[in-house]
Amino acid sequence: MIQSFAAMSEGVRARDRQRIVVAVAHDENILLAVDGATRQGLAEPVLIGRRDRIIHLADKQGIDLSTSHLIDQPDDTLACQLAVRMAREGKADAIMKGLVGTAVLLKAILNKETGIRDRELLSHIGLFFISELQRALLVTDAAMNIAPDLEAKKHLIDNAVEVLQLLGLELPKVACVCALEQVNPAMRATVEAAELVRLNRQGIIEDCLVGGPLALDNALFVEAARHKGITDTVAGQADILLMPNIEAGNVFYKSLTFLCKSSGAGLVVGAQVPVIVTSRSDNHETKLNSMILALYLAAMRKDKY
Repeated sequence: MIQSFAAMSEGVRARDRQRIVVAVAHDENILLAVDGATRQGLAEPVLIGRRDRIIHLADKQGIDLSTSHLIDQPDDTLACQLAVRMAREGKADAIMKGLVGTAVLLKAILNKETGIRDRELLSHIGLFFISELQRALLVTDAAMNIAPDLEAKKHLIDNAVEVLQLLGLELPKVACVCALEQVNPAMRATVEAAELVRLNRQGIIEDCLVGGPLALDNALFVEAARHKGITDTVAGQADILLMPNIEAGNVFYKSLTFLCKSSGAGLVVGAQVPVIVTSRSDNHETKLNSMILALYLAAMRKDKY
């Protein structure tokens, strides 16, 4: 299992530059982030948007566009459609959202005739390297799926497991995070957690170990699980946290990012290429890490498939 974004960066640099296509690229923060990846020898950017605005913003920030390919497309919807088409035709290794609503980009990605959905469900994953855990931690879903039902949670697990396997972890441990460790019929998340464990034991959910219901502390820390007498094989060793809903996922994701200052990245997965959908509040490091993760996953998928 790869242990840092720096190691991923080295892995990407060892290959030919990966191509990131930015949909609606006339945004100062996005251009700065892309420039960081370009200067590190990671990315060959394709910048789709208002060409004159892109050039103006780049000049303002001293960004060298000589290695970037600019495509003038002032219409946001058409810019997103073009980015998706490039990915579908194998001309892009990752897509990055620029100054456009997420819904506009997702509509292009999910189009039944021209889109690039590759799995049953698109989902958001957050990947963090946390010193206290001494391992990577993947959190899902913090940004896409509002109140996933049992079927959706199966797909969230599938997407997350594929990511960690591409990062080198053969059998990820998945904790179904709830408010307590016992099944309570009044708390849907606990009931679904128990069912997900059953499906995993039956081999319906594959390539991972699923545990739950587990509270956050005993999902992450062996001592907390031992103190409560929890013997679940996932307890204290979770690699993936399956959150019960988007509120829990989003709060936890942002707590790690802003309070704990953990080194993290966020992506939308389930499409033919990774999709980088960062928030304006994300700092430069998070945006750069997200590009590194996207390009590394794209490279590993090429090797695997």
